[in-house]
Amino acid sequence: MDGDAPHARQRTLRIEIAPATIALVLGAVGAVWLVGRLSTVFQIVMVALIIVGTFAPLVRRLEHRGLRRGRALVLVFSTAAIAFIVVVILAVPPLLAQLASILADAPHVRARLVHELSGYRWSPPVVEALDGIPLEGLGKRIGTEVLNASTVMLAVAGFGVSTLFLAIYLLADPVRSKGLLYACVPREHHVKLARILAGLEQIVGGYVRGQLITSASITVFVIVVAKVIGTENALALGLFAGLTDVLPFIGGYIASTPVILAAVPRGSSAALLVALLMFAYQEFESRYLIPRVYGRELRLPPAVVVVALLVGGTLAGILGALLALPIAAGLRLVIRELRVALPGEAAAQEGERALDRRAQELYESVAAGASPEEAAAIAGELAAIVKRSEAARPASDPAATPPDRTAPPR
Repeated sequence: MDGDAPHARQRTLRIEIAPATIALVLGAVGAVWLVGRLSTVFQIVMVALIIVGTFAPLVRRLEHRGLRRGRALVLVFSTAAIAFIVVVILAVPPLLAQLASILADAPHVRARLVHELSGYRWSPPVVEALDGIPLEGLGKRIGTEVLNASTVMLAVAGFGVSTLFLAIYLLADPVRSKGLLYACVPREHHVKLARILAGLEQIVGGYVRGQLITSASITVFVIVVAKVIGTENALALGLFAGLTDVLPFIGGYIASTPVILAAVPRGSSAALLVALLMFAYQEFESRYLIPRVYGRELRLPPAVVVVALLVGGTLAGILGALLALPIAAGLRLVIRELRVALPGEAAAQEGERALDRRAQELYESVAAGASPEEAAAIAGELAAIVKRSEAARPASDPAATPPDRTAPPR
């Protein structure tokens, strides 16, 4: 037998990655890095667009009444600034004075609560917890923390000014702004873009109206509660509650704290009653009012509202939670306008796709050679026609095509 055994054949495994794949991966990583670095810019732009969507209908209404756009902008923003200043003047100074008084009386109030609770069997743990609260020098520590946070507050103020000026610029020259946007989008998508922009403006308006409803509701509730228990500065407490209610999740707790503290001098029973009332209102607002008001205005199911708030708050904190609802509604609008076929909706969208094709053909024939500003105006008029045609089309006839329309003027 031959002692030389044949060598085993070695197999080599080669993994080749195409240059295009490497470039795609690197591009995706770079895009994620760029988005992270420019997150503040994106937030400023998003807030500015929400301001634009809020005030644009008011400016147009004033223009239709014969007021020039510049004067309409000055009137709208001046009115909003005056209203904000009045609310701050009515709410902040009384609340600061009341907070200073509460901090000064906090040790005496604690001693009285300890004395009232000492006669109950279950009170020793509560009394021990109250004694462990470091109330001495609390005002000085709060002042130190405010001074430490002054740099952050100045940065936020700077971003707020930048956002405001960006919104004013977009409102002052909407034709050029839309023209720039339409110049960046292929013409075959202009009509859809016009529909998306109109829908986003409606969503922002619904969001602002919903926020006004919830803020007004808690303002009235806090004023009534403060009046019933005989607390001073009921109006200031209510306005403060309305302002802080815009903050998701924590807004209710911030709004409830001054009311509860203001009821402490009336006795522990009054403070406990106010705490229970505020807790009950927060449950009513979070479980009933917010899902229904925002769900109706933004056309979002209550479950989507809750999930959007959780996701937005987790990803971007308070600002993310503030923008979560309009962003979620905007994504839903974009999906609908792009005719993305969801399960069970393919047949129902055939008529909509036919309507889009007719509108696009008409747009290409009318907007040929038009400037981006003129193309934006034409696409906007065609989008309005498509929307009216969809509203007039019978739901039982999904394949119906729209009637011929007169082309909008250039």
